[in-house]
Amino acid sequence: MKHPFTMNRFQSFLLLTCLLALGLGASFSQSLPAVQLKNLEGETISTGDLATEGQPTLICFWATWCSPCKRELNNYAELYEDWQDETGVNIVAVSIDDQRSIRRVAPYVNSVLWDYDVLLDPNKDFARAMQVVNVPHTFLVNGEGEIVWQHNNYADGDEEEVYEELLKLVE
Repeated sequence: MKHPFTMNRFQSFLLLTCLLALGLGASFSQSLPAVQLKNLEGETISTGDLATEGQPTLICFWATWCSPCKRELNNYAELYEDWQDETGVNIVAVSIDDQRSIRRVAPYVNSVLWDYDVLLDPNKDFARAMQVVNVPHTFLVNGEGEIVWQHNNYADGDEEEVYEELLKLVE
C-alpha cells in the first residue's frame, strides 16, 4: 500500500512540471520535424523542408472524412492567392487518411482545385511528430522552420485569426 504523502508529492511534481512546460512553451518555439511523406504524384518529400527560407508556411492536417477540415481548406483556397501576395505564405495540406480511405484524397483534391501542396501521412508519422490528436489541426511555421502558432478544430471565420498571425510574421 502506497503512502498518501507519496502520491500527493507525485501530484505536486506533475503539476509543477506541467506549469513549467506551459510557461516554457510560451517563450520557445518548436522546430518542424523531418518526416518522409509522399505527395499526390508519389514523390517523397521531407517535412523538414516545408519551410521556405523567409516565407511562412501553413500546415493543415485534415482527412477526407472530416467536414470541418474540408471547409477550412476550401475557405483557405479562396483566400490563398491574396494571402500569398501579401505574406508569401505556402499552404501544405497533410492528409491523415489511412490505407482504407487514402484513395479518396486525390479525387477530392482534384474536384476542389486546391492550389497548394497535398501530402499523404497514412501512418500518421508526421501527425504524431507534430502531436496532432484530432483534425483539423493547423500549424503556422515561420521562415526559419519554427512552429510559431497552432490551432485545433475549425469554425467559419477562423481564417481571420490565421491571417492576423500571418501578418505578424511579415511585419
